Amino acid sequence: MKRDVTNVLLPDHQAFSDAIEALKRYQEAKDFGAPPEEIERLKILAESLFQAVNDYQLRALGGPDYTHH
Repeated sequence: MKRDVTNVLLPDHQAFSDAIEALKRYQEAKDFGAPPEEIERLKILAESLFQAVNDYQLRALGGPDYTHH
């Protein structure tokens, strides 16, 4: 697959902002002693958003294209 840098997400893209905000909410929940279930939920959400951005960037830059279910 050919690299096409016009398809990459720039740092000000909403997907990055969403992932960073999710990470902040997770960290705040940990810092303020939220229930373990809520902390785990926020952790999974943040990881998922960062993984989605990472997967997109890899595909946009010509990385492996995995089959998604």
